[in-house]
Amino acid sequence: MAFDTAGVQAAPRRATRARVRRVLTWLGVALLAGLVGLLAWLWNPDRPRAALETRYAAAPSDFVTVDGVRLHLRDTGPRDAPPVLLLHGFGSSLHTWEDWARILEGDHRVIRIDLPGFGLTGADPTRDYTDERAVALLDGLLDRLGVARTDLVGSSMGGRIAWRYAAERPDRVRRLVLMAPDGFASPGRAYGQVIKVPFWMNLFTLTLPAPMVRAGLEPAYADAAKLTPEVFRRYRDLLLAPGVRRAILDRTEDNVLVPPEPFLRQIAAPVLLLWGEADRMVPARHAADYERVLRDSRTVVLPGLGHVPMEEDPARSAAPVRDFLAE
Repeated sequence: MAFDTAGVQAAPRRATRARVRRVLTWLGVALLAGLVGLLAWLWNPDRPRAALETRYAAAPSDFVTVDGVRLHLRDTGPRDAPPVLLLHGFGSSLHTWEDWARILEGDHRVIRIDLPGFGLTGADPTRDYTDERAVALLDGLLDRLGVARTDLVGSSMGGRIAWRYAAERPDRVRRLVLMAPDGFASPGRAYGQVIKVPFWMNLFTLTLPAPMVRAGLEPAYADAAKLTPEVFRRYRDLLLAPGVRRAILDRTEDNVLVPPEPFLRQIAAPVLLLWGEADRMVPARHAADYERVLRDSRTVVLPGLGHVPMEEDPARSAAPVRDFLAE
């Protein structure tokens, strides 16, 4: 009897090849599924405006149009009380002031806005995010609200806009509060430097993973536990508002620092410099830069608080501001 040894040997080889094909197919499917999952995780389209306004623009929110920009604002407290205008920092919104508003509105008319390019104000149709444009829009806003003169509070980026406005419109600012304000050059950010956004950064308009947002927000707090799930969700939702990510890229290119000393020397209003001792974003030692130039300033440093003291400890951080405005 003859045996077909070639056929006997071929059978195991065919079985082995079949197993390899099954493994490779399984690996291909798993890789494709993983890639699809990664792309789904990375792809973050804009949130629908209507849904965001329902959640974050309930009363007392309102919208007013100033020079073509639809500004989201809240205007609370007695209309005949001394007005105070609050300007938030980069990536934030008027909601950062809510606790302060409740504290101040007993004896102030408290006005806070989403600055152009952020929150529910969204993009400026002109795509101009220079400080000159901000000064013009604040003028228009105060005119629209019938406010001839106001106290002005600015945090971080909003602080830079506040001191620029106080310098250029001294007749409209009674007292000025600067909270860890932006404005002086720092390592990697020189005066006159134009930051060109790399082409690949345009992907930012399509993605905003939650871990990336958290990594950007947590350093603003001395105690990261103060960044509650609700607050984190609000920050991320409003960064996903229509047009905001594009506006952030446009603002990055428009944000050209100029030496602040000539402007600061023009400020006639008394100035309160307010800092969190544990501020890791704009350290409290930077207060000395402003003290050196301003005509009339005083500094209060709040122990144990970071870059957003109005969120971390509203009562303690608002107390020196309330005293200062009452003088």
